[in-house]
Amino acid sequence: MVTIAIIGRPNVGKSTLFNRLVGKRLALVDDRPGVTRDRRSGEASLMDLEFEIIDTAGLEITGAETLEGRMRAQTEIAIAAADCVLFMVDVKVGLTPQDLDFAELCRRTAAKVILVANKAEARGAESGVLDAYSLGLGEPIGISAEHGMGMAELRDALVEALGEEAFADPLAEDEPEWWEEEAPELVAEGDEGEEAEAPPYDDTKPLRIAIVGRPNAGKSTLINRFLGEDRMLTGPEAGITRDSISVEWDWRGRKIRMFDTAGLRRKARIQEKLEKLSVADALRAIKYAEIVVIVFDVTIPFERQDMSIVDLIVREGRAPVIAFNKWDLIEDRQPVLAELREKTERLLPQARGVKAVTVSGETGEGIDRLMKAIVETHEVWNRRISTAKLNQWLSRTIGHHPPPAVAGRRVNIKYMTQVKSRPPTFMISTSRPEALGTSYTRYLINGLRESFGLFGVPIRLGLRKTDNPFAPKRKRPS
Repeated sequence: MVTIAIIGRPNVGKSTLFNRLVGKRLALVDDRPGVTRDRRSGEASLMDLEFEIIDTAGLEITGAETLEGRMRAQTEIAIAAADCVLFMVDVKVGLTPQDLDFAELCRRTAAKVILVANKAEARGAESGVLDAYSLGLGEPIGISAEHGMGMAELRDALVEALGEEAFADPLAEDEPEWWEEEAPELVAEGDEGEEAEAPPYDDTKPLRIAIVGRPNAGKSTLINRFLGEDRMLTGPEAGITRDSISVEWDWRGRKIRMFDTAGLRRKARIQEKLEKLSVADALRAIKYAEIVVIVFDVTIPFERQDMSIVDLIVREGRAPVIAFNKWDLIEDRQPVLAELREKTERLLPQARGVKAVTVSGETGEGIDRLMKAIVETHEVWNRRISTAKLNQWLSRTIGHHPPPAVAGRRVNIKYMTQVKSRPPTFMISTSRPEALGTSYTRYLINGLRESFGLFGVPIRLGLRKTDNPFAPKRKRPS
């Protein structure tokens, strides 16, 4: 597939054009410059053309050791990898010395360059479009990324630069992408007794993983270590990552789609609009993922926000795995490890049995153990238990500890089945659901964990009232 990168100085509208081409609001957009920091890729379409588009950080002239310098290095990597570069200028503001410098960079390093004059819908923009000729990059294509003006001209410019045949994909099929959400596996009422044994876990299926945690916990460094390259922007500054950036890679022949997210702080501390957008983007990544790795800074673990993040993930029904990062900074490891184990069990009862691994994104220590924990947790999250086994277990459990009697009447539990996996979700038929009580429901959930090995994942247990066979049937409306 053809790869096209959008570059330019800050605040010229690169992310707005990116969102228009991918057809979704994937990249964060704000009036202030420098919102985009990491490079983000997406599947784009422009009329009949389909290609991969890369959004990049705004180019700035600064030292290589600064944050802006590291952002520029990421953009230069995108330029080198792209088949064509869309060099964007803001004709409403006019050309700047930065535009002249980066035009020279495009001439030296880019395979092909298309000059895009954005915000051409503004009053008096015609003079800015004419000025863009002085960059020496050919005829500027006047567009409005915000309003969709000039997209046909941009399409023609891409075909002229790369040729119609570059966009042809003879292997394209109308099949869903591998990361699209699968439909819930439901058991129809009345079919539970005929349920077959659950199929074995398929460890070759693609896997979606989100990396979350507090700011500066080392999430992006950890992902770079997984990939074996400096794909994510990192540094000592807190809050570098703003967008939720997804990357794809293979682990032992298995496709992995991993999301890097912005650091999550306490809600009371989030004041700026941009940070609110970043947090909302991170929450969407959590809902989209199957496994969520919560990165704890092992030098200051179990902050209040860490536990709030775990609680959020469990409530969303995702499967959590804890990564105690920066393990290379710990010298006396045995007592620290014992303390981490004790606190994990005591402070996170909602994620009982959650897998926790010590890792170092800086050195790569523990990366294989973390991936093994992710796969094992994913297997539990997908586990199905046959109805026959569940009801045998339920009979033994009720016999050992019967449900409470309310007002002298015993609650009658009749039947249990698993209605879906991802996460494991069970339904119990009982005569009086409202009288069963929270403590007894918790007793049943803990019993399910112990008996079927459902540790470290959320378990959902629903109650439904059984129909009274002697009650008069309600007539259906004619």
